[in-house]
Amino acid sequence: MLQLLVYAAMQIPVGLLIDRFGPRRVLLTGAITLTLAQMGFAFADTYALALVARVFVGMGDAMTFVCVLRLVNTWFGPRQIPLMTQLTGVIGQLGAVIAAVPMTIALGELGWTKAYLLSASLGVVLTIAMIFVIRDDPQNRSSRGPAMSLTQIKSSLGQSWAQPGTRLGFWVHFSTQFSTTTLGLLWGYPFFVRGEGLSKGAAGALLTIMVVAIMAAGPILGWAIGRHPWYRSTIVIAIILSIVTVWTVVLCWRGNAPMWLLVLLVVIVGIGGPASMIGFDLGRTSNPADRMASATGIINQGGFIASLVLVIAIGLILDWRSPGVGSNYTASAFRWAMSFQYVLWALGLMQIWRYRVRTRAQLLATYPDARSRMTGLG
Repeated sequence: MLQLLVYAAMQIPVGLLIDRFGPRRVLLTGAITLTLAQMGFAFADTYALALVARVFVGMGDAMTFVCVLRLVNTWFGPRQIPLMTQLTGVIGQLGAVIAAVPMTIALGELGWTKAYLLSASLGVVLTIAMIFVIRDDPQNRSSRGPAMSLTQIKSSLGQSWAQPGTRLGFWVHFSTQFSTTTLGLLWGYPFFVRGEGLSKGAAGALLTIMVVAIMAAGPILGWAIGRHPWYRSTIVIAIILSIVTVWTVVLCWRGNAPMWLLVLLVVIVGIGGPASMIGFDLGRTSNPADRMASATGIINQGGFIASLVLVIAIGLILDWRSPGVGSNYTASAFRWAMSFQYVLWALGLMQIWRYRVRTRAQLLATYPDARSRMTGLG
């Protein structure tokens, strides 16, 4: 939770750093920070030291994704960017899946310190590789933006937030990601085991299916919005309504939901993960290049803010609705807790519709033929 909180809080500062110093420098700083933080985690012998290490892991993590998105925007053409952005997310998911088994084995065979030192050593190798491989754009190894005063920084952020497309991207990210993140991060496993009566193996299998759905849906969505960018928000609304529908059926089912329905749930909810990245594409087409990273940072906060709110709200509601002390959570308590998602969906959908109207109006005022061009690609 602490790492996630730091990650969300760092998004805007990281965006400003990228706009000022370029993605290569910030990405290298993030890799070094992650490596040193993993080393600190390896030697942590108290809970306080472990927390401090996770703070710096969150900081290093925050410097990675936005940098990669900025590199995608400078290395690929406009129609390729949505697909490459989604593939970036897919590769990230694949990395997490591939790393899980070796790390588990390392912890069991080598112990805490050696396992995390091994992880840190991989960070050293990757940092060295990035020094020689990464360029900010095809013409420059490293680039810099102009230095900005505090007043100019506030003005830049204000201009980014004033763009309806940035706000639309924020609320798209807010509304699509939280259900996926909350299931995968913390509450999915106990919900399936205690709320739906599944075995631990079946619960783990469902979460694995969700990861596969995330990876499969990403390239498809990237291709779709690349060919039909006018319908980006329409696609998002359809996905959100699908997630709401399948959750409603599961929560209203008498007794435990059947396995086929839970599989459908994790597949549909999983699609919300790559759908959240459509928010970045909306920000990209609404801001100039010199504000791209800061706008992306603003948008990237949306889903993590919603996820943090939902994770905490579920815990509070479970404690309220469960008898006794501790984690004796009932199926009824889980239904109450998971229903808090409707509050976030209602807020998100209202704001998406509001800023979708404004974004399209601004686009048509600037480019009267925008709709015909953006629906007739391919």
